Parts: sequence; structure tokens; C-alpha cells
Amino acid sequence: MSPGADDELPPPAAAETSSSVGAELSHRDAAHQAAASRLLDRALPPGYREEWARYFAEVPDEEAAAEASEVAERRILVFRLADEWLALPAGLVQEITEPRPRHTLPHRRDQLVLGVVNIRGELLVEISFAALIGLGEAEGEAESRITAFPRLVVLGHDRRRVAFRVDEVHGLHQHAARDVLALPATIGKAASSFATSMIAWQGRMLGRLDGELVLDAVDRGIA
Repeated sequence: MSPGADDELPPPAAAETSSSVGAELSHRDAAHQAAASRLLDRALPPGYREEWARYFAEVPDEEAAAEASEVAERRILVFRLADEWLALPAGLVQEITEPRPRHTLPHRRDQLVLGVVNIRGELLVEISFAALIGLGEAEGEAESRITAFPRLVVLGHDRRRVAFRVDEVHGLHQHAARDVLALPATIGKAASSFATSMIAWQGRMLGRLDGELVLDAVDRGIA
């Protein structure tokens, strides 16, 4: 045997130790794998899937919900009263139809409540929107002015529903965030009570009205 050949072979004790450690590690790995398999293969508790399904169904995507809310906030109904172009949140607009015959209410004569109208079998109070927001039309002016496309707008939600006539409805409009402008300092006090901002639209400025403030004023006015 050549000199130094014994140095190339591990001592018998070291070889046995290395072999036993390897066997122990392999045994541990096999045990861990078996435990993991038993954990993954076990039956789910009763109602487990249903509970998580309800959780993901009830918890909306916050980003998607915020985006949907923002889109809804920018959707408006554009309409005209006399020379004023105005806007209301589209979510509060229930219906737009042709004007219906108006029936006056006995013992009720004021500028706000004009009477009642029949909308598919439901009697709704018809109000003067101009009187509500303080446009200040002279008596009889609303009847004599030119109305190109008069329409009856039903506004509200649930049981808070009223109707009012407008001279023209442009339709629903989705404005951009950049189109919203602050109210000018010169705006009238009555208009500023309901208007939240101005919206640039087709070369005009729309007064965007707060729908809930409008409904609250209607409730007080017809009470």
C-alpha cells in the first residue's frame, strides 16, 4: 500500500456517526411529511367552507367599493328651469316622464305645493322646484315662459317621493373630477343653501344641488 493511502479513508467511528445522523434526518423528514399529509388530508370542520364563503361575500373589496362610490357621486341629472341649468344626484331620480294633469288640493294654496299627480296609480305631491330653491319667479311666470321639452321629474327614495316640472331635461351626465368648481362668492343666498359646487358642462356652469338638503326642505315645506 502506498504511503498516505490510509489518510484518504475516514476513520471507522466518523463514518458510522455520519451514517447514523443521515438516517436520523431521513427518519425525521419522513415523519414530518407523514404529519403534514395527515393534516392536509383530514376532513374540514362542519360549516368551514360556508363560513369563509360568507366572509368573502360580505366583505367588499374596499378599493372597488370606493371607486364605485366615486363614480356614483359624479353621475348627475342635468335639467333646466327657466334660464338656470341645474344638476341633481342621479341616484335620487326615480323617473322622468311627460307632464301629467295636476289636481289641486282643497284648502292648500301656497307657492311650493301645486297639487298632486298620478304616476302609474300612485298619487305624488307636485311641487314648484323654483319656489323650493328660491329662484324667485314672479307669479304666473312659470306658466307663460317658453318650455321646449317640459318633463316631470320624480325625485326621492322609499316613501320620500315628490314630482316637479322642469322646462327641459338634458339627461344623465357623468362628469369628471376636474369639472367640479367651487361656488362663486357672488352666488345668491337661496341658491347657496342647496348648491354644493359648480360643474363645467358644455360651455355652461351647472349648479350642483345637494339631494338630501332638497328632500329635507321638501319635507318641511309640505308638512
